[in-house]
Amino acid sequence: MKKLLLLMAVTGMVLSVHAQEFVKGTNIVSAGIGLGSSILSYSGASQTPALSLQYERGVWDIGGPGVVSLGGYIGYKGYSYSGKGGSYSYDQKWHYTVVGIRSAYHYNGLNADKLDVYGGAMLSYNHLSYSYSDNNGTGNVSGAGSYGSAVGLSLYVGGRYFFTDNIAVLVELGYGVAYLNVGIAIKF
Repeated sequence: MKKLLLLMAVTGMVLSVHAQEFVKGTNIVSAGIGLGSSILSYSGASQTPALSLQYERGVWDIGGPGVVSLGGYIGYKGYSYSGKGGSYSYDQKWHYTVVGIRSAYHYNGLNADKLDVYGGAMLSYNHLSYSYSDNNGTGNVSGAGSYGSAVGLSLYVGGRYFFTDNIAVLVELGYGVAYLNVGIAIKF
């Protein structure tokens, strides 16, 4: 019984490490899944979840309780729709890829070692790849030019809660491939 209590105490000490605040030189990679898409929605279409991958690094101490980060973002969202009328059938597919440069202010004045709260902006290129095909071969279209592709500027706010020195869950509100993004982050 004493060995079990000792093992539990040591395990508790190892698991109760405290993360440091987001500081200059901090690197974080995050992966998320989006809820509520900021990209076009098609009634009756099947869709992929909004997926995103982010990297950021603390680069500027600006005085006061915080650090400014700079990093990159890539996100993906897809839709497909099939229709039928008599003997005629068709398929449409939309693939959205968002590639961006992000910068955020990480506020460190909360005295909460496990919490990283931030807000920032992203400059992105939102690329749309579209394809259409039908069963009679006359409507086969692929890559319809820059249809829907555009440069975007967006704002976001978020937070990460670190369970260990290096692993956190994240929640972010803003515009990327989704309005609400949840996921996991790894600090190194």
